Order: sequence, then structure tokens, then C-alpha cells
Amino acid sequence: MIVPLSHILGFSSALFVMGLACVLARRDLIMILIGIEIMLNAVGLALVGASAFWQKVDGQIFVIFLMAMTSAEVAISLAMVVYLRRQKATLDADAYDGMKG
Repeated sequence: MIVPLSHILGFSSALFVMGLACVLARRDLIMILIGIEIMLNAVGLALVGASAFWQKVDGQIFVIFLMAMTSAEVAISLAMVVYLRRQKATLDADAYDGMKG
């Protein structure tokens, strides 16, 4: 059974909205990063669904690059979180008011 593109895009947009709500509602840096990851996965799902619908591999190839970019983003952002946690005793996003040292 083939899933219609409208269902894939609907599920992808629901995932994106949940990730966006997580980013906007939370103040913890780890939860903000998880929300960003959910949004990137929603974009990847939409690309794979569209790629399968149009029977082209372009979207799937782009998702491979998206996954590579996401893994690099996770590594860098978690290193930044560890650094910020050592600078201040909190991961609350409101505690970091700028790029001051």
C-alpha cells in the first residue's frame, strides 16, 4: 500500500509544528536542540516523501546531506552546551544574554 503524498506532508508539517512549539516554549537549551532536531527530521521526511512521489532520487540524496549536516550540528551544539554549562551553573536560555565572555 502506497501512502499518499498529502498524508506524508501532513505528518511532516505536524512534526515541524511540534518541533517549533518545543523551541519556542522551552527555556532549557537541550530541549531547544531537540526541537530543532525534530524540525530537521520533519523536513527530511517531506523531502523523502516528495522524492518517492515524483520517483526521483534528488530528495533522498539531499536528505543524506541533511543528515550529515544534522550530525555536525549536534556535535557542535552539544560542545557549546557543555561549555556554557561550565561557564554558568544553568542551561536556562534566559541566563545567556549575549556572546559576552
